[in-house]
Amino acid sequence: MKTIGLVIYPGFQVLGLAVSAVFETANDLHGAPYTLTVVSEHGGIVHSSLGFGMESQSFKGAHYDTLVVIGNNRLDDVSPGLLDYLRNATSQRITAVCTGAFVLAQAGLLEGRRATTHWAHARAFRDAYPGVRMEEDRIFVIDGALWTSAGMTAGIDLALAIVEKDLGTEIARSVAKKMVVHHRRSGGQSQFSTLLDLDPKTDRIQSTLLYAKEHLDAELSVEELAEIAHLSPRQFSRIFKEETGQSPAKAIKHLRVEAARIMMEEGRYSLDVIARECGFGERERMRRSFLRAFGQSPQAIKRVTPQL
Repeated sequence: MKTIGLVIYPGFQVLGLAVSAVFETANDLHGAPYTLTVVSEHGGIVHSSLGFGMESQSFKGAHYDTLVVIGNNRLDDVSPGLLDYLRNATSQRITAVCTGAFVLAQAGLLEGRRATTHWAHARAFRDAYPGVRMEEDRIFVIDGALWTSAGMTAGIDLALAIVEKDLGTEIARSVAKKMVVHHRRSGGQSQFSTLLDLDPKTDRIQSTLLYAKEHLDAELSVEELAEIAHLSPRQFSRIFKEETGQSPAKAIKHLRVEAARIMMEEGRYSLDVIARECGFGERERMRRSFLRAFGQSPQAIKRVTPQL
């Protein structure tokens, strides 16, 4: 039986508690491997950012195998008592959801470590804690016993990663399936999406991009994409750039790099297969694209992907 303490404090964000559903589902499917307790400094009712309260137990003198610090919306400082508790905790894992990373950093736990948080707060984090290696373009980051996740829903990915570490891949997969979510996104996966970044304004360009994403192993010339959009190549290129701010060639290049990185993080494919499936054709072309996009080679990114 593994014990989990869900740490809340005044102003906590309710969505962060969605991580509890992952452990609850694991209990329902696999014989209750977890016990969960909502904890705070003094116990009793703690009010969320929405104003309503949640019952909690005091964490004073209590030990939990895993602590999960829930984030908050306003980046408020937390109490010295909470910081002392985290500094002295003997938990196997201390984790943070979203801006909960600020709490761990305030406690001094992340100094010299890698971490992530919601992309919208990454600059503020970097300014406040320059001694922490902030990796804002990550879903979650594992550095030893310290785990941090990006936005609130990324906490679900982090919780699934915990279940995978504790109980194995098949159990984590069954939990994700029961929750009707995609199986755990790898920690190295980007918080950003190329399709969201491009933000096409019309269905015509949107459908063309979706087609491209599903056929990255093809050449995807402007002529081919223009035919999908029912436009001349010249019209297509002009409208595409007006709507997305990028040329079709540049957008396709971003889609290829994003798809290759996701395949890399899954750890099941060789670099040759990834280069072929994502339309690079050869590893050297993919390497050049990765260096331009990330400043790192595919081999370097593959090496730092966390293996659970």
